[in-house]
Amino acid sequence: MRTCSICQKGTSIGRNRSHAQNRTPRTFKANIQKVTLTVGGDKISGNFCTKCLKRIKKDVKDSAVVTA
Repeated sequence: MRTCSICQKGTSIGRNRSHAQNRTPRTFKANIQKVTLTVGGDKISGNFCTKCLKRIKKDVKDSAVVTA
């Protein structure tokens, strides 16, 4: 459910460790955002992780600088 549409990053499982070295299960949840982006006049909507959002925005910015 909480997965990125581009890189398929999602929830992973790990453990908490206390000072007494007790182990308890925990989950690491990816920072997933539901976003609608406008790229070159096309609207793209989906669930993206913040790393992919940052990369998409950088690619759009760089392509605008090159063509202008």
